[in-house]
Amino acid sequence: MFGSLKVRNYRLFFAGQVVSNIGTWMQRIAQDWLVLSLTGSATAVGVTTALQFLPMLLFGLYGGVLVDRLNKRRALFVTQASMALTGIALALLTLSGHVHVWHVYLAAFVVGLATVVDNPARQSFVSEMVGPDQLQNAVSLNSANFQSARLVGPAVAGLMITGVGTGYAFLFNGLSFVAPIAGLLLMRARDLHVVQRAPRGKGQLREGLRYVAGRPDLTWTIILVGFIGTFGFNFPVYLSAFADDVFHAGAGSYSLFNTLMAVGSLAGALLAARRGTARLRVMLAAAVAFGGLELVAATAPSLWLFSLLMVPIGMFGMTVNVTANTTVQMGTDPAMRGRVMALYMMVFMGGSPIGAPIAGWITDAYGVRAGLAVGGAIAAAAAVVIGLVLARVGNLRLSVGWHGGHPRVRFVPREEQEELAAAA
Repeated sequence: MFGSLKVRNYRLFFAGQVVSNIGTWMQRIAQDWLVLSLTGSATAVGVTTALQFLPMLLFGLYGGVLVDRLNKRRALFVTQASMALTGIALALLTLSGHVHVWHVYLAAFVVGLATVVDNPARQSFVSEMVGPDQLQNAVSLNSANFQSARLVGPAVAGLMITGVGTGYAFLFNGLSFVAPIAGLLLMRARDLHVVQRAPRGKGQLREGLRYVAGRPDLTWTIILVGFIGTFGFNFPVYLSAFADDVFHAGAGSYSLFNTLMAVGSLAGALLAARRGTARLRVMLAAAVAFGGLELVAATAPSLWLFSLLMVPIGMFGMTVNVTANTTVQMGTDPAMRGRVMALYMMVFMGGSPIGAPIAGWITDAYGVRAGLAVGGAIAAAAAVVIGLVLARVGNLRLSVGWHGGHPRVRFVPREEQEELAAAA
């Protein structure tokens, strides 16, 4: 389960990310709370979130082109340092009492700009640290790392905001980047798996898009992630409405839902790390289960049943995410990895600003149960359709039979299916 941590460079990277991810979650909570305190407007909080995602939507693909040209370790040093300075600047403004909402907007946009390069660089640098054999394990542990921070960071932020104020949460986040920067500096360059960088030239963005378009396994995986991210992952909309409007249980239940989902996500990431290989059928089955469980949760009659369903929903959602991420990374030419991962992250992260208003409209018009059911149905249907498309592209057929006294459903090559039928 923890095989990739044997690699010294990755161990340094992982340890730095543990600290930095806790700081990132603290800043998310503190940022929203500060904007709400300054304006009293939930819309202003939404604007802050949108500004942080906007650069990825606008410039994400260009960030991938840059990452393929640059030394990823040096690029990460610059992006991590810029995010550290942003957090410290916001802390100083808040602690001195001179902060205004436009400062928070600007900080969110600057962090978003850094993310345009930081995200694809971090994703593709993992393979340079651990190599192809340990890639899935490392990607899974990265997700487990992030989900662990999701459990710790908001709790620490809440205590810090209540005890000493929002500014110290920003300060912790800014200083937390010392850990990943130190890890990057301590890495041994000779132990990295050398990847040929793309030379500077025209048409590299189009080249990356053509590369993905010519690979059905990459294209349809990214499309599935787009559907899941756009329609299935609108939990801020759904969970708050279930806590308030359906179960009338308040903010404590909303926190409980998020915590249980984080526990499931952490379990899903660790199970993916243990599997060691990325299989499309696992991704598709997990996507169907994810959508199906959302449909079940939409009809849950009690608070406790709905709460318990958050654990497997988080687990299967994370399984889709980790398996898709590893499939795309392992199936991509290293010289193209930055551009392909930028497209992947743009589709995955860019789905929320599109899907959240749709989910909100359905929830307002027809109720939150209808909104969650529609999201789950779309996610499950997309997985089934994409599975059939990939089966057709791969010249596969569905095989239903028995193995070891248990039913088994799988895709097999058409020739093998014909041989089985003849033998029968």
